[in-house]
Amino acid sequence: MNILFALDINTEEIIVSESPKGSNKINLVERIGRKDNIILYNAVVTLTSITNDSNLDVKLFSAMDKVCQLIYTKFTEKTSPISSKIEK
Repeated sequence: MNILFALDINTEEIIVSESPKGSNKINLVERIGRKDNIILYNAVVTLTSITNDSNLDVKLFSAMDKVCQLIYTKFTEKTSPISSKIEK
């Protein structure tokens, strides 16, 4: 299962989605408010800024995505069944 992150700047929320490997389908998992996890929000802002760069550095993107995955996993470890689906 792939976990995907996006920002809703208007509501200051992180949109967390999942996509089964090999599938084009994306399912909404949850929306996390900036105030609920400021560290994850800032990490996703950084991830988004990396993707907006005209010279996308794939290694840097992958490293930042792993950071977001780790922060999200720690955030949901005790409360959400989705964290067990994240591949390490």
